Amino acid sequence: MNSGVRHGDGPASANQTPKHMSTTKELRGTDAIEKYKEIVSHNPICMFLTRPEKNPMPSRPMATQKVCDQGNFWFLSSRSSMKNEDIAKNPDVQLIFSNPSDSEFLSVSGKASVVNDEAKKKELWGPLTKAWFPDGVEDPDLTVIKVSPDEGHYWDTKNGKIISMLKIVAAAVTGHPADAGVHGNVKL
Repeated sequence: MNSGVRHGDGPASANQTPKHMSTTKELRGTDAIEKYKEIVSHNPICMFLTRPEKNPMPSRPMATQKVCDQGNFWFLSSRSSMKNEDIAKNPDVQLIFSNPSDSEFLSVSGKASVVNDEAKKKELWGPLTKAWFPDGVEDPDLTVIKVSPDEGHYWDTKNGKIISMLKIVAAAVTGHPADAGVHGNVKL
């Protein structure tokens, strides 16, 4: 899926020397799933983008209920929502997680499906969900969205937020490039 979101170091072209240093670490299989879980556990809210053929892509904030051991992202959604309609037209979606306070970012492209599974609804149900579905887990408008990732890209710090900030300050003082952390592709 080509969503127009560019993965990498930013606007520098391939012929330019990067102005900052970073480490690339590709994650696959279990390591990729663990990275998904780690980033989502720190901030489960993402921008959920649908209909990549539209410009701009429709987007809305969504709370991730779970990242399962198979690497799927699970959400609760209203049967009558525009996102459910969008998924019926085109299952290609993108999830964008941003946790600036911990310098963690994740972009995931995948296929979404709307699931009407009573057991999964009960598994994912939480006390705050009642704010959107006042009739509880039996609410007839409640559906589950499963996103199976095709590919993703993450950006993270190597040393934690405090050490990373100290390195940035040191780089500013010395004029040497900052260590921008670690990033890479994640693929199941």
